[in-house]
Amino acid sequence: MLTFTEKLAIIESFPELIRKDVSLGRINFQYEESFSDKKNVVYHLHPNGNGFVYAGQLRGYDIDEKGMVNIREFSAQDLRSIIKKSIYSLRPVTNVEIAITGEETEGETWINDNNFTLILILEDDMWNVYADLNLDGTFNSYAEAASYLEEEGFSRMYYRK
Repeated sequence: MLTFTEKLAIIESFPELIRKDVSLGRINFQYEESFSDKKNVVYHLHPNGNGFVYAGQLRGYDIDEKGMVNIREFSAQDLRSIIKKSIYSLRPVTNVEIAITGEETEGETWINDNNFTLILILEDDMWNVYADLNLDGTFNSYAEAASYLEEEGFSRMYYRK
């Protein structure tokens, strides 16, 4: 388990987060550019090592009713990963995403450790992967596309409208 100091150092390495000290020695970290009213990425980081990260739009995490994940037992790599994904999930939708997915099409954004993003959408019964406005690949099934993206080191995040 990481110490409070280790967790704090990892969290403070994200320049897009703003520290807000709250009661009982706890600290929140907010993403001011969030597309919604949800701004807390890290919530109530406590000197005892407990704390929460917002993952309400992420898959694969055990979230509470507020969309938060307890990070008490997270490794350094897991903590960095969930914070990066949380920030990404709260950022405003880009014009490229709108151009690819349109107003009616549901899509997913996938991100790798270098912050490179790909968009996966269903078009005419095929699953297409886009890198910016360029078609990167076409797959017969969602499972095939997802498997390819995971093998290439990408993690899934849901696209918002």
